[in-house]
Amino acid sequence: MTLSGDLFIGGATVAGGAPTFSAVNPANGTTMEPSFAGATREQVENASALAWEAFPVYRETSLEDRARFLETIAEGILALGDDLILRAIDETGLPRGRIEGERARTVGQLRLFAKEVRDGNFRELRFDPADADRKPVPKPDLRLRNIALGPVAVFGASNFPLAFSVAGGDTASALAAGCPVVVKAHSAHPGTSALVGKAVADAVTACGLPSGTFALLFDAGFEVGQALVADHRIRAVGFTGSRRGGTALMKIASDRKQPIPVYAEMSSINPVILYPNALRSRGAEIGKSFASSLTLGAGQFCTNPGLIIAIDDSGLDAFIKSAAAVLAETQAQTMLTGGICEAYRKGVAKLAGSSSVSQVAMGNEGTPYQAAAALFETNAAAFLADPDLQEEVFGASGLIIRCRDEAELNNVVESLEGQLTIALHVDTADLSAASLMIPKLELLAGRLLVNGFGTGVEVSPAMVHGGPYPATSDGRSTSVGTLAIHRFLRPVSYQDFPIDLLPEPLRRS
Repeated sequence: MTLSGDLFIGGATVAGGAPTFSAVNPANGTTMEPSFAGATREQVENASALAWEAFPVYRETSLEDRARFLETIAEGILALGDDLILRAIDETGLPRGRIEGERARTVGQLRLFAKEVRDGNFRELRFDPADADRKPVPKPDLRLRNIALGPVAVFGASNFPLAFSVAGGDTASALAAGCPVVVKAHSAHPGTSALVGKAVADAVTACGLPSGTFALLFDAGFEVGQALVADHRIRAVGFTGSRRGGTALMKIASDRKQPIPVYAEMSSINPVILYPNALRSRGAEIGKSFASSLTLGAGQFCTNPGLIIAIDDSGLDAFIKSAAAVLAETQAQTMLTGGICEAYRKGVAKLAGSSSVSQVAMGNEGTPYQAAAALFETNAAAFLADPDLQEEVFGASGLIIRCRDEAELNNVVESLEGQLTIALHVDTADLSAASLMIPKLELLAGRLLVNGFGTGVEVSPAMVHGGPYPATSDGRSTSVGTLAIHRFLRPVSYQDFPIDLLPEPLRRS
């Protein structure tokens, strides 16, 4: 497929009217063709207006038609073949295996939501019949269903060019709920976004849906995203990115005449708590596994483990020695963008320059477009005294906290912000102490793991990929798994409706 650099609005390609920009290959710094023009404010308004016009029709599509639409998108993405894979590799610097795996995950998500739609359980239909004989007053007939919120603005993520982008989890769950979607593509991979956007737009046409059901907009800055969230026809937002970006969108949404929910995944250092007996019996093994998880994808997963918390003893020393040995041999990896690479280097330099932090290991340096893994350590007192040490360094950087005893370890845990994941490494002899910790961890994270690491987020009905602020803007939600559909629904109750006036799913005598 030849890329045009155009927007997708109303079922057609439209030349953007704002300044142009180009993707940059992060592996070598070269500029890629074609250039992409950003959307104007008028084009944002047009896309939003068409989405609002499509909403009354699309939200009442049959479950079968909606499920088939999601499956058609999946088929269209697969049909792109190597055009998609090769463009994504060039725009992200990610290896072929990672991109192919992410394509499979994206397609799998769409099919999973198609199944969820066919099941129909997300509507949560409830029937509470009338009772005319109830005293002192008759009981009314009440029926309930979940309905779609309205058009959703989705922001493509930098670190997942497929699974959290144009047809990723936010888009799939919003479309499954019955919401039209307007996507603001990430400027780091516009070609990848355009290819997938064409597959979605083609599916809209093939399934006979309103043209405003989907739109794709480009922008190298912030204007399009800000205008989209501020548009009165947009009724919810899905975002994966930085805390700064997420909180900026939250403010725009809350300042509207009608505030709307922003489901933002933002910041997590994914602590790992190492218990003494686990460390004594297999500290070196855990250290090796930790180093592999830390450096996976150049540390650019939102669930890479960035913080290790443990009581200081010989088992911890064995863990550190093993992890340091692996990291010392690790080659530098290409990061997603020059900006992300520069921010990572600044974060590592800040840790290295702290008087209370010491360097444990540093990976091998690479090209100017690559970053080396880094591991540091400090003590609990220093960590508790310096809130900056809790800041996420997006990339393969980790910090070990040495605690004097269990009480100090508890103090460190209680000081933590909200997280996506927290992992515990335990042996049988550690279970009693760990059981006392679980209630605290449940309040801090959306997913708890035992003897593992948070990297690798299973797309499953039982998955939670979310957590208390600042991990996400709303810790009651998830952006992965079938529960994600509920972000874009709200309940409506119907009291004493004649059968013929009720929505079809509620017409039960």
